[in-house]
Amino acid sequence: MTDTARARKLADRIRVVVAETLQRRIKDPRLGYVTITDTRITGDLREATVFYTVFGDDEERAASAAALESAKGVLRSEVGRQTGVRFTPTLTFVPDALPDNARTIDDLLAKAKAADAQVREASSGAEYAGDADPYRKPGEDADEDGNENDAKGSSDV
Repeated sequence: MTDTARARKLADRIRVVVAETLQRRIKDPRLGYVTITDTRITGDLREATVFYTVFGDDEERAASAAALESAKGVLRSEVGRQTGVRFTPTLTFVPDALPDNARTIDDLLAKAKAADAQVREASSGAEYAGDADPYRKPGEDADEDGNENDAKGSSDV
């Protein structure tokens, strides 16, 4: 069983190496504005999944995915050279779903805000069905003499 701290450190190092190599060495014109968001590595340190996002439309995303696939060998050899591990992990590039999830959450928050505004508008002219404060307070049940009325009623015999 591998050390999870070692796997995390290796995954972080792979993320940095891939990002720097894409920025400095890979000169593919299909490669757009790619951001490496996360890297995960298997427990046996043999396979690494690199998550990325691309700024642009679907065509630019597809072109960047093809550019990453073609640069996979160069990136893997650079990862092996800079990490110094015995077995260089194979790299798999996966588009990150984070921007889509964030967009979905923003849409849901906008719907909730609209629903709250609708409820606030409907309740703006509403009045209480009874008293505004339905709870008894100490001292409200006292008569003029200051004597407390009991629940059975008072009798003067």
